[in-house]
Amino acid sequence: MRDFDYRKLKNMKWDNETLGLVAQIHEYKGKQALFLKQKPATLEKLVDIAKIQSTEASNKIEGIVTTASRIKQLCDEKTTPRNRDEEEIAGYRDALSLIHESYEYIPIKSSYILQLHQVLYRYSQKNIGGKFKNTQNYIAEINQNGDQIVCFMPLNPVETPIAIEAICESFNHEMDSCDIDSLILIPAFIIDFLCIHPFSDGNGRMSRLLTTLLLYRAGYVVGKYVSLENKIEKTKASYYEALERSDMNWNSEGNDITPFIKYMLGTILAAYRDFEERVTLVDGKSSAIDLVRNAVNNTIGKFTKSDIMELVPSVGKTSVENSLKALTDEGIIKREGKGKATFYFRKD
Repeated sequence: MRDFDYRKLKNMKWDNETLGLVAQIHEYKGKQALFLKQKPATLEKLVDIAKIQSTEASNKIEGIVTTASRIKQLCDEKTTPRNRDEEEIAGYRDALSLIHESYEYIPIKSSYILQLHQVLYRYSQKNIGGKFKNTQNYIAEINQNGDQIVCFMPLNPVETPIAIEAICESFNHEMDSCDIDSLILIPAFIIDFLCIHPFSDGNGRMSRLLTTLLLYRAGYVVGKYVSLENKIEKTKASYYEALERSDMNWNSEGNDITPFIKYMLGTILAAYRDFEERVTLVDGKSSAIDLVRNAVNNTIGKFTKSDIMELVPSVGKTSVENSLKALTDEGIIKREGKGKATFYFRKD
């Protein structure tokens, strides 16, 4: 079994791109307190939106889906799961809520990771929640001939509990020492978790829950207000490419974690930029149509009513609809499509 010792990260040389991403996120962390002084109602709407998007996107990455209306009902806890996909969606909702509400009291230990996995599968009939894998798993893809090709072989079941204990112990030691920036340490932990692949199912979703938990505990709470999972789902090809490049030769300790670190730093930075934009648009004095107008002016290409509602969470659905109609009548934007396919774009 490979050695898990994050002290090695102290001796690594990072390029200017990586260091630049870290510096920019540090700057946003410094602004974070100002962002959080916005109207509580506005922030609460951002939390609600992010929770729905995170639950939907993280499951969608794994091919677990349901309708938008059912996602909202499940996230609002106004319905019960109807099928296997909805059982797993509801479990993610609960695990994410637990992290949002209690991250300070969830230490990075093997036993707590097992408990989070148990929450993820609390509605499932699979009876795998909270248990490490007991058979060898592997990551495979189907080639053009329809044959299954093994791309990566994770650790075997016997080594798995020891490995999870080891990455937790080393991670906690380096976090306590403060010798390695947490923005480097967190993705390094996550890539090892994914390569260990400790569970029979749910490894990808657990990795994203753990990313949120680790960032919160390090003081980066942007994921509560802007969905990191949604950004990952929208750049899924880049996400998997970064994973593939960073897990190459992992078993022989010859892998380069830089691609995955850069990808995650870029995702976190993009979330902070969105957070700043959304709280800046809400000044407490502007009318609904002015807020919508500002949001439209900050949007490039096609956009939907839902996109604008995300940008101005202080404005209600009806007010957004009325404002978009007014801007359409003024010739500022043009509407195309019908029903759920409706979208808008600027005419300037």
